[in-house]
Amino acid sequence: MSGGPGSEPRGIGVLVVEDEEIAASAHAAFVERVPGFRLVGVARSCADARRILRREPADLLLLDMHLPDGHGLDLLAQLRLDGHLSDAIAVTSVRELEVVRRAVSQGVVLYLLKPFTFAGLRAKLEQYADYRSRLRTTSTDVVQGEIDQLLGALRTADGGAGLPKGMSPETLGLVTERLRSAGAAMSASEVAEECGVSRVTARRYLEHLEETRVVERRPRYGGGGRPEVEYRWLSR
Repeated sequence: MSGGPGSEPRGIGVLVVEDEEIAASAHAAFVERVPGFRLVGVARSCADARRILRREPADLLLLDMHLPDGHGLDLLAQLRLDGHLSDAIAVTSVRELEVVRRAVSQGVVLYLLKPFTFAGLRAKLEQYADYRSRLRTTSTDVVQGEIDQLLGALRTADGGAGLPKGMSPETLGLVTERLRSAGAAMSASEVAEECGVSRVTARRYLEHLEETRVVERRPRYGGGGRPEVEYRWLSR
């Protein structure tokens, strides 16, 4: 993407807006691994985001919904009032339909649910880069077909983009919701029983969540024999 025909001269500037330290660092690292993108900064709150954008504008926000001093969509509305026209990709665990509807109405161009892999975020960023490239090469007065192509660049039919082979978004969502709502660490056996899957399957999805840095893995001591491994949700 970088350096190709119609590419951004300096790369697409991205501001990560995420209050959780581990997730913020991971998202920033992911952005820096995708050609054609550059990291403008990392904001841990609404106030941080507005302060950074006063210093350097960003083309794109990776926007969490839950921030310590306000909602992500309220921040987006305030940025519009401040004159910032940055696009936004929602990067969040929020699944409520009303929030998704509001996000679309406020100009959020893509919506990525946590947890996700590097490949999942990369796919969204590449979709956005394709959209930007089409904008630059489209004439000022567009016809219907050009509009359809522009909007089509922001759509994908692959609901499981970025997941390892053999894993389904439905099962990942089931395991994610069970562990996140538990309020305590769970073993693979406990998750398997709650979700109605095999222990091997549960462990595979739990290890995937650990790899995406939203789950912590640690030994569980107690009883005889070897300690059992348990998993604890880190992100909201």
